[in-house]
Amino acid sequence: MLRRFIAIVLFLASPTFAFGQEPALPAGLETTSQENIDEPSLPAGLESPEPALPSGRGDEEEREQEAIKRDRRAPVLPVTGFLEARIGPRLQEDPNEGSFTTGEARLRLETQWEPGEVVVRVVGDGVFDEVVDRRNPSLETGEGAFDLREANIVWRPLSFADLKVGRQILTWGVGDLIFINDLFPKDFNSFFIGRDVEYLKAPSDAVRLSIFTEFVHVDLVYTPRFDADRFIDGSRLSYFNPIAGDIVGRNFVLDPIKPDNWFSDDEFAGRAYRQIGAFEVAAYGYGGFFKGPSGITPSGDFIFPELAVYGASLRGPFQGGILTAEFGRYFSSDDPDGVNPLVPNSDTRLLVGYEKEIADELTASLQYYAQVRSDQSAFVYNLPAGAARSDRTRHLVTLRLTKRALNQNLTLSVFNFWSPNEHDAHLRLRASYKLNDEWLVEGGGNIFYGPREDIFFSQLKDNTNLFFAARRSF
Repeated sequence: MLRRFIAIVLFLASPTFAFGQEPALPAGLETTSQENIDEPSLPAGLESPEPALPSGRGDEEEREQEAIKRDRRAPVLPVTGFLEARIGPRLQEDPNEGSFTTGEARLRLETQWEPGEVVVRVVGDGVFDEVVDRRNPSLETGEGAFDLREANIVWRPLSFADLKVGRQILTWGVGDLIFINDLFPKDFNSFFIGRDVEYLKAPSDAVRLSIFTEFVHVDLVYTPRFDADRFIDGSRLSYFNPIAGDIVGRNFVLDPIKPDNWFSDDEFAGRAYRQIGAFEVAAYGYGGFFKGPSGITPSGDFIFPELAVYGASLRGPFQGGILTAEFGRYFSSDDPDGVNPLVPNSDTRLLVGYEKEIADELTASLQYYAQVRSDQSAFVYNLPAGAARSDRTRHLVTLRLTKRALNQNLTLSVFNFWSPNEHDAHLRLRASYKLNDEWLVEGGGNIFYGPREDIFFSQLKDNTNLFFAARRSF
């Protein structure tokens, strides 16, 4: 796999990859311009204007020339994107998985068309993946040879409203890598193996209506068929499975029962937000399902229980930095009394954060998150990135440090999740350097640690990895 990665990088760096580069002219022809060549004079008698065409022929030819000009002026769809090679070895042996968490080449193509008052946008990735050997594309999981990231139409039917229909990336809330009221799908496989952070957000197949008024802005999102997280299932990353009672991987690939009926297994999400003084405040609502397979049937099948959420957030300046706060109340509709040990309990989730530049080009941010279970007596699992909850409250602290240097071409980032009461943690390290307008190289690691194998991050210890990537944009 390492040899394939080196070969791809060398291909990216080769002159033959340069888009639109013309071959050199033969010797002696490269410096002569057309402007420096004296045109020979016409023979005597030929300097006079061309004779007029017969009646009717001139009009026809003129119309043909105008048609050709119109064709030349027709808009050409711009295509941008990048080509990337990425590799990620494990730092230890995982008896349930291979030696690498990632080994892929990715071609991103995106275009946008604006016919009249409509905007059409399409973004897709062609992927060659050596770790998960799936060639048939899956629009649900993103696995396979093609991942459709966006395919949508935006239209403004009214001066105060936008309508966006189709596959799109949706997000809201104020948390930094902690999501309370953002119940849109996430890709935890991409997040834990070190892909670009944009791949943490999985696409939604939805309709979004945005309404703008002087008093409040409103976003309404309807997803006609449930969009689950791209969760850890054992095909790439090992995890703790409560049915097996152990860490499993490719020997126990998770295959849950997913709600997949159009217009009955649907989702609704809404946000209303406005500026109050220097702060942006927002209220949220959601109706649908838990995004991961966090419930178990008596027969041992994993399911997505029903879920309803309401919450609020604020964000604004404070003491030279940015203060954030968010809360959400989760109602487990399939177990409102909290007596079923196979279904997640209702809970309340709270977040407070602060970000500030503490030195030149050095930013620090700190967050405190708490998840308080409503019914202490019930036993709950929360797959894919979690397992048994022994305490009623899970406390989590995050710290991010970001340093930019060399005219902001170099970015160094450290992000650490740590639970002071359950003692599991996830350390994310990342360094990226922009060589020029086209080239970016990066490397980093994901380190998981903790004493127990059935807690949120420590179940992923065998997936501790490094990653390296080279990207060429065009």
